[in-house]
Amino acid sequence: MNFFHRIRALVIKELQSIVGNPSSRALLIMPVILQTLLFPNAATLEVKNASIAIYNRDTGEASNELVQRFAQSEAFTEVIPIHSQEALADSIESRKAMLAVSIPEDFSRKIAAGETGPVQVLLDGRRSNGAQIAFSYLQGIAENYMKERAADAGRAMPSETIVRYWYNPNLDFKNFLLPNLVAIITTIGALILTALSVAREREQGTFDQLMVSPLTPEMVMIGKGVPAILIAFFQATLILLAAIFIYDVPFRGNLGLLYLGMFFYALSLVGVGLLISSICNTQQQAFLGAFSFMMPAMMLSGFASPVENQPGWLQILNWPNPVRHFVEIVKEIFMKDASADRVISLVIPLAGISAVTIGCASAMFRRKTG
Repeated sequence: MNFFHRIRALVIKELQSIVGNPSSRALLIMPVILQTLLFPNAATLEVKNASIAIYNRDTGEASNELVQRFAQSEAFTEVIPIHSQEALADSIESRKAMLAVSIPEDFSRKIAAGETGPVQVLLDGRRSNGAQIAFSYLQGIAENYMKERAADAGRAMPSETIVRYWYNPNLDFKNFLLPNLVAIITTIGALILTALSVAREREQGTFDQLMVSPLTPEMVMIGKGVPAILIAFFQATLILLAAIFIYDVPFRGNLGLLYLGMFFYALSLVGVGLLISSICNTQQQAFLGAFSFMMPAMMLSGFASPVENQPGWLQILNWPNPVRHFVEIVKEIFMKDASADRVISLVIPLAGISAVTIGCASAMFRRKTG
């Protein structure tokens, strides 16, 4: 019982130092609110309000109708008419247009004859990702138009592939981004606070007082880790509620499994933070150490691009990355209703990472205080 009383006192002290003044509370809540508002609307892979330049060398009905369909698309809000091949290239070079379309003189004649009408499309490689997505919209519009023309003429329809997107039928980017944001916010809350905690004590000259008190290094680590986990849970819950009730992101899984994974994820981050904090002597060093770990961990987590796209050797090195495992947990529970067996298989690596990092941090604490 005495053990728990000491831990409780240390946790209360740590919480008071973190949330004891209005500025600290604002720093914990405002980034969550700002990221919840900005990320779903700004950090998106959807292409809207794109500009397209069109050089229509054909005056026939088919080419004019195709141009009108491009202009009516929500993806292209600005259509720039071009009257020469040089101006077409200049529209890309000057960044006036993301895509440039050249329709040949015989386009309408070939379509009327039932032949294929080739169209040249130039993409701005400086905006390669957005240009590729905009090109897929353009391609879909052209293919639908060709199918309608073939059906109206009574010609046989070409074979087509019908695509269905499981788990995110409308390809709504918010459904992908906001579950990932739960992982990102938890990372910032648990890792930064833990990494700075011991370094702050050293700078304030109170760390030695903790070491001569009736507290073991393990008790100090627990007292530093529990507040960080609680704050990370609070921040992640804010994002979770906003995703479900403000952005209408469907939550198909089990909430208990999500928080189980979140606990072990926060525990693994606390272990990393304590390890960084035990090595560093100042808050500046601790912040740089946390930042040096956090940015590569997020980039390699599968948040921005699939882990499977990475080279095989990098995937092996990336296995101890806790962000990688929790991003998968969050996405599968949110979008797929992952089974308990699947979630536990992803929690096991997090538990192993927690054991290793906390054990190393404990060894470092004992070495510095011994």
